[in-house]
Amino acid sequence: MNIGDLLAPERVTCLPDVSSKKRVLEMLGEMLASHLPRLTQGEIFDSLLARERLGSTGLGHGVAIPHGRLAGADTACAALIKLERGVDYDAPDSEPVDILFALVVPAECTDEHLQILALLARLFSDPETLAQLRSAKGAEDLLALVHQWDTTSHHQP
Repeated sequence: MNIGDLLAPERVTCLPDVSSKKRVLEMLGEMLASHLPRLTQGEIFDSLLARERLGSTGLGHGVAIPHGRLAGADTACAALIKLERGVDYDAPDSEPVDILFALVVPAECTDEHLQILALLARLFSDPETLAQLRSAKGAEDLLALVHQWDTTSHHQP
């Protein structure tokens, strides 16, 4: 599975500071709406927020994977934000989150959704991968790193 194919340059960004978990979810909704014309930013945000109410999508180690399945999504789509200063995210380790990889998939794509989430969880559990992401100098570097995950072996990001 090629995680890089889920992203595009306009859906990858580095930001110095975001005020809250809610605000970063709103920003992810805006980024995803640019690629999902049948969905509004508000619909995407509501889906991400509804999933957060079920339990935090924070993985720990400063990473969160907000996600949702939406009937108006034609294809799987992702957005990536790296924050200079993390936000309080109710993560299991109580650490602030500074890397957010948001994922939206069509409502009927349950298996694909779970496969992508499992792959992301594996990638984001690797300390070296996280160090590379955090040292990225900008959105282009971030996107290049994600594309590298797909060109190396399956167990090594």
